[in-house]
Amino acid sequence: MPAWSGRAAVEFCLRLVDATADLAAAYKPNAAFFESLGPDGIVALQEVIAAIPEGIPVLLDAKRGDIASTAQAYADAAFKTLGADSITLSPYLGRDSVEPFITDPEKGVFLLCKTSNPGAADLQDLVVTTHDARRTTLHEHVARLAQSWNANDNIGLVVGATQPESLARVRAAAPDLWILAPGVGAQGGDLRAALSAGLRSDGLGMLIPVSRAISRADDPRQAAMDLRNRINTERSAVSRQSSAVHNSAFTIQHSHLAEGLLEAGCIKFGRFTLKSGAESPIYIDLRRLVGYPKLFSDVALAYLKILQNLHFDHIAALPYAAMPIAAAISLHGNLPMIYPRKEVKEYGTKAQIEGVFEAGQRAVVIDDLISTGGSKFEGIEKLESAGLQVEDVVVLIDRQPAGQNELAERGYNLHAVLSIADLLDYYEQTGRVKEERIQAAREFFS
Repeated sequence: MPAWSGRAAVEFCLRLVDATADLAAAYKPNAAFFESLGPDGIVALQEVIAAIPEGIPVLLDAKRGDIASTAQAYADAAFKTLGADSITLSPYLGRDSVEPFITDPEKGVFLLCKTSNPGAADLQDLVVTTHDARRTTLHEHVARLAQSWNANDNIGLVVGATQPESLARVRAAAPDLWILAPGVGAQGGDLRAALSAGLRSDGLGMLIPVSRAISRADDPRQAAMDLRNRINTERSAVSRQSSAVHNSAFTIQHSHLAEGLLEAGCIKFGRFTLKSGAESPIYIDLRRLVGYPKLFSDVALAYLKILQNLHFDHIAALPYAAMPIAAAISLHGNLPMIYPRKEVKEYGTKAQIEGVFEAGQRAVVIDDLISTGGSKFEGIEKLESAGLQVEDVVVLIDRQPAGQNELAERGYNLHAVLSIADLLDYYEQTGRVKEERIQAAREFFS
């Protein structure tokens, strides 16, 4: 703006509203830029909100957060004085800081959940233990709280579109809520990835705010129209893909892991000679995970989703493939790790189990995959001979049902993030792997 003032702000905004009113799902004025203009800015914000056509909601981006009478005053300012329909809030003062904004079912909030700024991980990615002993990231806990608070169907979440993996985890934690997903446009967020991760099962549930890509365009109306058409085209494509995997056991998080494992070469299709000498049309190499830190982190979080429902004192990694995985789980979940040695230690303490533990404590076994129970029994026997109790084994991939059956016969429970059968179904239904290769893999495993 050549001359930024209250009147200039009104003219600037209303020019965009006039150009896009039949295209926009909502408008999101940012309170800070109006407040910075002083009293004239507040008047300008009121005028802009009042000028939005009837039936188009106005989301005030103010990121408020306080308690008691102060929170009520903020709610009155947003909804009564300014006339907004909803507002962004920080949820970190708890439910009572949100209550004044959600008592009226006609007004709503979007809670900051997983923002796209570089410092977001300082707090939002912390792994916490909830009152019901669930281990989860803080932003996933916020999503679950929001889902439980949503009695009036007027709570949504803010999740950056630049982080599709986080979007997927939030959507899994809060399947019904609307998500405000900034980051598409000037910030470079991948629209297809964001929609694939964040849309609800009904193909709705996301607001995609775009500012500079429209406001700075030579023709704002055409820019908005192009974006609207692109969103709907991508949404249709995502809906078709979702329908293809609707009948599988896959969640959105599973889909991202399946894609990541394929792209990282952790799952390969072709012709491979196995250690046994047999020729296989598929090869699973999870040791490659350490070369892909983001995927590696997502794998650890997927294990944690299973572990949060189990009872144990230690995670016990089976050497060697599972040791880096267990270390990542330990760091993400603040879980003490132990491991049975593969070789007998002939010096020092001559320990058979490394780590700090006491006899009688419970250990859950961590491994990368399972075909048969053989290597699992070897590790379990060492753990139990040291006085530890073992009931559960958790793996990333279950290659064949034989392993689960063998464990069950000896009283152990197998938990797998993914099964090879579901992975093959996913790759086939999404067209990621040729049909003949999928069929060859199925025949090999059968």
